[in-house]
Amino acid sequence: MKKGLVITIVIVAIIAIIIGSFVGTYNGLISRQGELEEAQSNIQVQLQRRADLIPNFVATVKGYSDYEQSTYTAVTEARTKVAGANTPGELANAEQQLNGAIDVWVNAVTEAYPDLKANQSYIALQDELAGTENRIAKARSNYNEKATEYNVSIRKFPKSIIASMFGFEKVELFKADESANKVPQVSFE
Repeated sequence: MKKGLVITIVIVAIIAIIIGSFVGTYNGLISRQGELEEAQSNIQVQLQRRADLIPNFVATVKGYSDYEQSTYTAVTEARTKVAGANTPGELANAEQQLNGAIDVWVNAVTEAYPDLKANQSYIALQDELAGTENRIAKARSNYNEKATEYNVSIRKFPKSIIASMFGFEKVELFKADESANKVPQVSFE
């Protein structure tokens, strides 16, 4: 009887250790996934901040002239795409379109109205945009760090077994677009 009790206790202890390990692994994966979702949300917050600055630019520029409507329309459409992006890839593409539209719009306006560059509101908005761009870069870097940790975690044994059982899948990283590899041409004419 005593021997049977010891065997039962050992078996229960082994089962408890296995279940505890399983639950701990699963909860660890859930925590990493939550950190990843938070990091992705932080990118969205910074992109929204940048998008919210655009109407202020418009208001500042309106005081100078009738700006190019088609260019502003492109900015607005790109803004909408950023808000509707669901994956890092979609977000990167939408953000690239928004960056291009903003660059074209801001450059066209500042070339057409050089005295706008001296306007304090315009200067403050440019500073805000520059700060926001830095925050976006930091948020992307943080997301990539969390995504890499998560991706490595779901591939390590024995977590890979639990990850595959519960549908934890690899996530994509933010990558620089193709134009980032080109050296910009600077001209002081």
